[in-house]
Amino acid sequence: MSMINEFKKFALRGNVVDMAVGIIIGAAFGKIVSSFVGDVVMPPIGMLLGGVDFSDLAITLKQASGDMPAVVVAYGKFIQTVIDFTIIAFAIFMAVKAVNALKQKEEEAPKPPPAPTEEVVLLTEIRDLLRQKAEK
Repeated sequence: MSMINEFKKFALRGNVVDMAVGIIIGAAFGKIVSSFVGDVVMPPIGMLLGGVDFSDLAITLKQASGDMPAVVVAYGKFIQTVIDFTIIAFAIFMAVKAVNALKQKEEEAPKPPPAPTEEVVLLTEIRDLLRQKAEK
C-alpha cells in the first residue's frame, strides 16, 4: 500500500475526523470563555479590588533601555489564564456529566428479554408434547 493511500485511510477514519471537529470546537469555545472572563467576570472583580486590571499586573525585572524591551513577569495575565482554565474545565465537567446522565438513563431503560435459542424452543416443544401424551 502506498504511503498516500495509507495516510488517506488514516485521515478519513471516523475517530480522526471526530477529534478534528472536537479540537476546532474546543478552540472556538476557548475564545468564548476567554472573552467571558476578560470582558464580563474580571472587570467587576477588578472594581471590587479597587480598580485593578489583572492584565496590567506585572513585576518589572529590568527597565527598557534603547532598543531592548523591558523584562517583566506578567503575573496578571497568568491569573487571567488560570481563571479561564477553571471556567473551561467546569463547563466541560458539566457537559460530560450531562452526557453520562443521558447514557445512564439509556442503560437503565428496560430491555425486552432476548429471544429464546433454537435449543430452548425445541426443548419447549418436546416438553409440551410429553405433557400432551401424559394427559391422554
